[in-house]
Amino acid sequence: MEKTKDKQVISKRKWWFRCLKKMMKVRYKKPEFKYLGEEISTGGLIISNHEGTDAPMSFEIYSGKPVRFWGAYQMNSGLVKMYKYQSKVYFHEKKHWSLFGARMFCLIASPLTNLFYKGLNLISTYPDGRFKTTIKESLEAIKNGENIVVFPEKSDNGYQVTLDGFYGGFVLFAEMCKKNGIDLPIYVSYFNKQSKVYLVDAPILYSTLAKDYATREEITKKLCDRCNELGQMTYKMMEDDNTTKQSVEK
Repeated sequence: MEKTKDKQVISKRKWWFRCLKKMMKVRYKKPEFKYLGEEISTGGLIISNHEGTDAPMSFEIYSGKPVRFWGAYQMNSGLVKMYKYQSKVYFHEKKHWSLFGARMFCLIASPLTNLFYKGLNLISTYPDGRFKTTIKESLEAIKNGENIVVFPEKSDNGYQVTLDGFYGGFVLFAEMCKKNGIDLPIYVSYFNKQSKVYLVDAPILYSTLAKDYATREEITKKLCDRCNELGQMTYKMMEDDNTTKQSVEK
């Protein structure tokens, strides 16, 4: 029954977008989803490291879960604003490309990205009072049985294996859901680009976190620390697999 509901929600993606995702499997290879608890169902909050475009695209293409992503509003504000943000902020500042190279590449990449984001039905996030729009749209998505996926990594120094920290807007969203009678299950996850493993932690209810930690900042730090712990687990898995492989070869 639950899988049928998942498919019904996922099927809301437009047909051309589903075709586009199939084409993108050439670039983004299928990861292995590993769960430390129950699998993601519907109406939850999923937190993940970013790892460039690899984590978001891997989740969208292969998770098989009904999701709505949060993303910077510039990526959802038309081609011109997307081009400026994608070339200067994403590729130049976060990925450390030369500004000239980023601008040239985005002349081709940004129109394709703009098309993809329209199909993705991204929920825009804002650094100001407009964030209330983000919360309202996200709350409706939760009520419709979709999961909200957030990549809150602080990436001023680029995307790191060990995360520098999380922005805490998602905690405010979970708090607002609770005020509306929804106790969000929160799934912390980590995508290891090298091993193609997406490790998903057992869900924890927001009410449990709010009981154990006094402030939003404490909750944010706890979840970021847990994300880093999951990352360490994925690299330990790689070491164990390599050790086993070497033993077999001997």
